[in-house]
Amino acid sequence: MAATTFLLSLLSLLLLLLTAAGNAADTPFPGFPSPWTTVANISDPAWTAAYAKAVEFVSGLTLTEKVNLTTGTGWEADRCIGNTGGLPRLGFRGFCLMDGPLGVRNSIRRLMRLRGEALGAEFRGKGVDVMLGPASGPLGRVPQGGRNWEGFGPDPYLAGVAMAETIQGIQSRGVIACAKHYILNEQEHYRGNIDVRIDDRTMHELYLWPFADAVRAGVGSVMCSYNKINGTYACENEWTTNYLLKNELGFQGFVMSDWGAQHTTLGSALGGLDMAMPGDGGPPLYRALWGGALTEAVLRGDVPEWRLDDMVVRIMAAYFKVHTGDYTSRPAPNFSAWTNKTMGPLHPSSNQSTTTVVNEFVNVQADHATLIRELGAKSIVLLKNTNNLLPLTKPASLAIIGDDAQDPPGGPNACPDRGCFPGGTVAMGYGSGTAEFPYLISPATALYHQAALDGTPIITNTTSNWNLPAARAAAASASVALVFAAATAGENYLTVATNAGDRNNLTLWGNGDALIAAVASVNPNTVVVLHTPGPVLLEHIANNPNVSAILWAGFPGQESGNGLVDVLYGRVNPQGRSPFVWAAQEGDWPARVMDEEEAEDPRRPVQGFGEGVWVDYRWFQKGGGRGGVVYPFGFGLGYTRFRYANLTVVRQEGAAAGAYELVEGVTGPAPRYGVVEEGLEMHVAPEGFERISPYVYPWLNNSESLVVGGGGAGNSSEFPAAARDGSAQPVLPASGAPGGHPGLYEVLYTVTALITNIGKVKGTDIPQLYVQLGGDNPWGILRGFDEVELEPEETKTVTFNLTRRDVSNWNTTTQNWEITDWGKFVFVGSNVRDIHLNSSLPAPVGMTWRYS
Repeated sequence: MAATTFLLSLLSLLLLLLTAAGNAADTPFPGFPSPWTTVANISDPAWTAAYAKAVEFVSGLTLTEKVNLTTGTGWEADRCIGNTGGLPRLGFRGFCLMDGPLGVRNSIRRLMRLRGEALGAEFRGKGVDVMLGPASGPLGRVPQGGRNWEGFGPDPYLAGVAMAETIQGIQSRGVIACAKHYILNEQEHYRGNIDVRIDDRTMHELYLWPFADAVRAGVGSVMCSYNKINGTYACENEWTTNYLLKNELGFQGFVMSDWGAQHTTLGSALGGLDMAMPGDGGPPLYRALWGGALTEAVLRGDVPEWRLDDMVVRIMAAYFKVHTGDYTSRPAPNFSAWTNKTMGPLHPSSNQSTTTVVNEFVNVQADHATLIRELGAKSIVLLKNTNNLLPLTKPASLAIIGDDAQDPPGGPNACPDRGCFPGGTVAMGYGSGTAEFPYLISPATALYHQAALDGTPIITNTTSNWNLPAARAAAASASVALVFAAATAGENYLTVATNAGDRNNLTLWGNGDALIAAVASVNPNTVVVLHTPGPVLLEHIANNPNVSAILWAGFPGQESGNGLVDVLYGRVNPQGRSPFVWAAQEGDWPARVMDEEEAEDPRRPVQGFGEGVWVDYRWFQKGGGRGGVVYPFGFGLGYTRFRYANLTVVRQEGAAAGAYELVEGVTGPAPRYGVVEEGLEMHVAPEGFERISPYVYPWLNNSESLVVGGGGAGNSSEFPAAARDGSAQPVLPASGAPGGHPGLYEVLYTVTALITNIGKVKGTDIPQLYVQLGGDNPWGILRGFDEVELEPEETKTVTFNLTRRDVSNWNTTTQNWEITDWGKFVFVGSNVRDIHLNSSLPAPVGMTWRYS
C-alpha cells in the first residue's frame, strides 16, 4: 500500500510538472531537472569506484577547465574526428573520439564479444578514447533505412544482446563505447529535422529496449540523434534524455551530441546533454553553442553550476571506469582522421596550424584477420540449397559472373567512405560508419585460389552485369554458375546511384535481377550470392527452379571472399540466421521511408510511428503484408539437420512473484564540486595566449561584461523552474540500477530442450525461444537464442533463462513494467515460423492466467 501511495504521489507530481512545462506538453512526461549522480546513489560497484575518482578529479578544476572537457574543439580542429579541449595544467589531453565501423549479422554471443574486444584493442592502439559505436539506432523500422546495416536488426532483444556483448568487449580494452543513435533515428531522409511521434509503450518495448541493455552493460557514453521526438530535438529532449535514459534507466555515463545535432546552449544543457560535438557551429560571438557561451551561461545562472559539474563528472567517471586493471595507461593518438599522409597540419581547419608528423602508421591489426574471416563465414545465411548442391566438392567447372565478385578496380578504398556503385565487390555500406580496408579479398580472388587447389577450371569470369549474352554463354558452359548481385546503403551526405543514404527501393542494384535471371535460364546449378544491407525482393529468384542455392553474405568486410569460400566448400557449416523478414513485395512492410513525396510539409516533416510495436516479423504475424513472407525472421539453413525434444519449463520459486517492490524515496540534492572563481577576469584566456582560429575555447571573450544573449543560446524564460531545481528529486518506480529496476532482470523461468544432430556432418544450430505474452501482443517475440555445435548423432541441452522483463509489458499509466494476467506460452524452434516445441508458462506466485 505504501508503494502504491508513493507511486500515485509521484505521478501527480509529474502531471503538475507537465502542466508547468508549457511547450514540453508533447512529451508523455517531463524530464526536468536533468538527473545527477552521487556515489551514494550508485548500485554498480564499477561505477561507484569510477565516480569516486571522478569527483576527486573534478573538484580540483576551474570553471573553464570543466567547460573545456564538455565542448568539442571544432570540425577538423585536431587529429580525431571529434576532440574535446584538454587540461594542460594537469597534463590531461582532450578526449579523442572516432567513428566505429560497421555492424555484423551474427547470432553467436561469443563472436559478438570477441569482435568487441578486437575493436577495443584496435581503437586503443590508435590512441582513441571513445569509439562511436555500437548502434541500435536505427533499429530497422523500415528495410530501406540507410544505416540499418550498422546495427543488428529490427528485433529489440537481438539488438540488445549484441549491444551488450559488443560494449563489454570494447570497454574491456580500455576504450569507452558509445551507444548510438539515441533515439528513433530510423531514416536518413530529413534526419536533421524530422519530428517522430511515438507512443510510450512502443518506445519502451521496441526502441528503448536495446539501449536499456547497453546501459546495463555499463556503456560509458550515449550519442543523441539528429531528429526530433514528439516535437523536441533529441539532443535537448528532456523526456528521452533526462526522464528515460538518466532517470528510469539509471545511465551513469555521459550523453554526447551527434555531429551538429546540438541546437541551443540552454536547451541542450538543461535537457541533459553532457558533451557537444564537434563543438563549433554556433553564433558568431563564440562560434559555438558551448565553449565560452556555456561559461557565460553558468556565470549568468542560466545553467546551474551543479549541471556543469554533473556533465564533467559523468565524462570523467566513464573514463575512469574503463581505465582499470591492465588498461590504466592512455596511449596518445598516433594518426590523423583527415589525411593518409605522414606529414600534415596538426589543426587542419586552421591556416595557422603547424605541419608535423600526424600519421605514425601503427599497425593494430594483430591476428584479427582470422576473427574477421570467421565472422564473415559464420554470418552468411544460406537461404536455399536444393538437392544439397552445396557444399561444393571439386566441381567440374565454375563460372564466376557479376561485378560484385570482382576486385574494386581502383582499390578497396578508391571511393571516399565507400560511396560508389558499381565498383567491384560490396563489403561494407557507405558513410561515417565505414573504415579503411587494409586489404580486401574479393570472391573472385578467393574462388580462383580454391579452384587452383582443386584443379577446377574456371570457364570464365564475367565482370559486367549488363552484358547478358556473355553471362548466359559463361553459365551455359559451366557445371556450376556462381552469380553475384548487390545493393548498398549509407549516410545521407553521400548519394550513390541516386540513393541518398536510404535505398530508393528494395530491388538489386546494377541490373542484378536481370543478371540472375539470365544465368539461371541456362544453368540448373545456379548459385546466387547477395551482398546487401538488408532484405531485397527475391521471391522470383527463390522460386526459380534453376537457382539451386542462395546465400546472403551481408557486408562481410576485408576477408569477404575467404569467408564465402569457406562456406561454399564446407569448411564452415552455415550458421547465420536472418535478422529480418524477406517479404514478397515492398508494400508488405508496415512502414516506409518518408521522402519528398510522403512529407506533407518538407520544411517541417512529421512522421508518426503508427504501426506501434508491430515491426518486421511481428507485423507479418498479425497478418500484415499481402504478398507473404519469402524467408522468415531467424531463418537459415545448414549442411546437416537437427531434432528438438524434451522441452521443460521450471518456474524459479525464489523469484517467482509477478510484481517486484517499487523503488521509493528521493535523491540527494545536486552536488557541487569545486568553486567558481569570482570576477570575469578569472575566466578569460591567459595573458599572452595565442589562439588558433577557428579553434573552440572555453574562455570569455572579455573580462568587462557577458556578451551572449538570445540567438542560439536559448531564452532562459522558456524553461520551467524545475529545469534548474537542484533540490532532492523523486526517483522513478521503474528505476533503481543501470538498465532499470533490478527486479526486471530476475530469472523467473528456466526453459530447456534437447538438440540432436541427426545429419552426417558436424554442424551448429541456433535454437530460438519465442514468448507469447497474450492480449494485444504479437504471436511470439524473440526472448532467447543460443549456439549449439554438435557432431553427428550428438545431443546437447540448451538452456534459456526468462527474466521478469522478458515476460512483461510496459504500463503507460503506472510507468512501470508489469506481467499482465493473460496466459503466456513459449515456443522453441529453428526460426519464428519453424517451431518444434511449445509449452505454457506457469503463472507467477499470486497470479492466475486468463485466456479470453
